[in-house]
Amino acid sequence: MPDPLALVPLPQSVIYSHGVWETTDPWAGLSIGISEDLPRTEYTLSISPAGANLSAGSEAALADGRNTFAQIVAGSGGSIPCVSIVDSPKYAWRGMHLDVSRHFFTVQEVETMIDAMALHRLNVLHLHLTDDQGWRVEIKGYPKLTEVGAWRDQSLVGHMGEDEASWTYDGVRHGGFYTQDDLRGLVEYGQKRGVMIVPEVDLPGHMQAVVASYPELGNNPSQQIGVREVWGISDHVLGVSDQVFEFLRDVLTQVADIFPAPFFHIGGDECPRVEWERSTEARARMTEWGYTRVSEIQGRFTQFAYDVLTEKGKRVIGWDEVLETHLPDDMVIMNWRHGNGVKTSTERGFQTVIANNEHLYFDHYQAKSEGEPLAIGGHTSIKDVYTADYSPKKLTEDEQKLVIGMQGQLWTEYIPTLEHLQYMAFPRMCAVAERAWGSPEQSWEEFEERLRGHLPRLDAFGIRYRPLD
Repeated sequence: MPDPLALVPLPQSVIYSHGVWETTDPWAGLSIGISEDLPRTEYTLSISPAGANLSAGSEAALADGRNTFAQIVAGSGGSIPCVSIVDSPKYAWRGMHLDVSRHFFTVQEVETMIDAMALHRLNVLHLHLTDDQGWRVEIKGYPKLTEVGAWRDQSLVGHMGEDEASWTYDGVRHGGFYTQDDLRGLVEYGQKRGVMIVPEVDLPGHMQAVVASYPELGNNPSQQIGVREVWGISDHVLGVSDQVFEFLRDVLTQVADIFPAPFFHIGGDECPRVEWERSTEARARMTEWGYTRVSEIQGRFTQFAYDVLTEKGKRVIGWDEVLETHLPDDMVIMNWRHGNGVKTSTERGFQTVIANNEHLYFDHYQAKSEGEPLAIGGHTSIKDVYTADYSPKKLTEDEQKLVIGMQGQLWTEYIPTLEHLQYMAFPRMCAVAERAWGSPEQSWEEFEERLRGHLPRLDAFGIRYRPLD
């Protein structure tokens, strides 16, 4: 028998009773309260013919309950089944990563994605604000970051093949940035919906937009370069001068002040060392610092960023490449390169967020059919997301406790519009929400049937998604 409500993610306990609640204004008929008798992560929602009651153990759990109620109300037509729900999540971190650097999305477009996340009880927006192709955050004292670094003259068309002579460009200037007030507004928008925004300033690689803005912050100050117009990994990384570290202190401090979240992501992925290897200044700094390997320079950046951010009360997150250098014990690792990396990070005692590229990179194609929009490559279906084993190497009980959550990744090299972004995100993000929430286990067929009942809600909220068939 089909589930009358078809909620996604499925709550831990859903018990239906006879009768319906007939209402033209369900939100006015909902009573809400915090209960000290409930665990902090739990909410209870009961609907009877007389109305609805929501109780929760904390404000965060209350937001989860409201978002479940929003699903129930959407498309109900004023006739709502009577039901009792008792619910709490498996993971504290239930996230979506959004890259606004490769392609810029307006405040209103990001708000649309926050609404879609909240509807599915996803509670962390990991906002990738800086990269080679665009710097997106206003920093006081560094106007060129947004005057120069936020704009590229053109973008690569199609895939980035090995033959550079075959590359073509669109000839269209692309860019944009958020003022600090814009971002504070986004933070408030997310908070009202139970979504915490965690910023990422990727360092010390993925910094070509910075070097284009201020060549003195790179390794070849006399060389003027532009903001990167192609994808891939740039060799242009931060230099090692005192000026560079003062720049980073300013950036990290200002961004930390914008976002009240207790977490701050510093990237740390895909950092080439070729410029450091050729730099006499880098070699001199290595001697000064007592280093023998060029790879240790990245560790210096990680430690510096960690010191600045912990002074601001932040937990520091890095992509899993940071494991290749010495790390402070309370760093958080975001596992992206392989599912087995979850074992690697938790075995070393680090809290970990699952974000592996095999199943959680939504810039991959969703099907092998020719009708799919352009994607970076790969193939990750919604069934893959729902049925995946996210830790192929089994974890001990203590290691499992270090996994604090999971998130889907939306890298936007090949995603230039909101419509395309939503198409790539949904319905795969529904499966992430289900797995991150820790819903009662069902077969793929059972989940697919419930998802079909849920998709009209996406229609009601104006979310464009890939059809299941």
